[in-house]
Amino acid sequence: MTRGRALRIVVTLVVTGACLAYILWQLDVTRTVRILVHADFAWFAAAFVVMVIGVPPMAWRWQQLLAARGIHERLPWLNRAYFVAYTAGQVLPTAVGGDASRIFETSRRHPGRLGDITAIVLLERALGGVATLMLAAVGFALAVGTYDVGAYLWVEAAFVVGTILLAIVFFSRSARRPLRRFVPLLRRMRLEKPLRAFYEGVHAFRGHVRLMIGVLWLTLAVQAVRVLSIWMAGRAVGVDLPPRPYYVMGPLLFLVILVPFTINGLAVREAFFVSFLTTLGVDKESALATGFLFFVVTILLSVPGAVILGWESLRRGAATTTPRAPELPR
Repeated sequence: MTRGRALRIVVTLVVTGACLAYILWQLDVTRTVRILVHADFAWFAAAFVVMVIGVPPMAWRWQQLLAARGIHERLPWLNRAYFVAYTAGQVLPTAVGGDASRIFETSRRHPGRLGDITAIVLLERALGGVATLMLAAVGFALAVGTYDVGAYLWVEAAFVVGTILLAIVFFSRSARRPLRRFVPLLRRMRLEKPLRAFYEGVHAFRGHVRLMIGVLWLTLAVQAVRVLSIWMAGRAVGVDLPPRPYYVMGPLLFLVILVPFTINGLAVREAFFVSFLTTLGVDKESALATGFLFFVVTILLSVPGAVILGWESLRRGAATTTPRAPELPR
């Protein structure tokens, strides 16, 4: 294990422990457990269904981006890969693990296209970030004069600036010249070839403006529906708020949990729920219960992928152990 990796693991564990300590110190855990035990199963099930129905549109989005680069893949397999990615995301760092899983599996099916496939998966992630920011802007417009969420504007602003900078780097032709200055350094680090392939793979979508706009609107629609699953998790534990404030909190939550601060977003997600919902008059225990229940929903979303992997493993095992029939003499 390298020193950098060891340091990253230590920092992750420290941040996870600090967030958990904060939650346990601030809240009545016994009351939180009582709230969860008496949660409304119908609202909880509805939250899970809303998350599941968002997978096929995302798989179709992925299929269109792949086709634009001449990579053709069946929609059922892409749905399967998405569910498996959710499973990988529970083991590896949050969304990063899911993206790595999709890149790995797709590149095995399409040898020699690793650069394009990596670019497409990460472009999907970037478009998701842009859609999330658009949704957050709508949420803030709805919240003005009704909810005190001004402090969260700084979080959104930071993501907006980062998104604009990335868009300039990858899509502006004028940015190519200053980027060349880093080529000698990347060459010495043996990173030039993979990073060049990744850059060219993203930059190629400059010529697919209509596709990019369509994909962005589709992503925005799916995320708008998925925010309702957070609201449903809140209703399941008795948080009597309308969907409006969740359209402020939801997009920011989607952005925050993308960054692997802790193990699988543990404690950061719950601390975010407590921080946000308590500003709206929700008690800390109910806020924590909402966050934890939404976490359970995301865990359940990984179950289909685990079942798929288990079934495929059994089939491979059966195929290798089945004896061949003896050949008849000619």
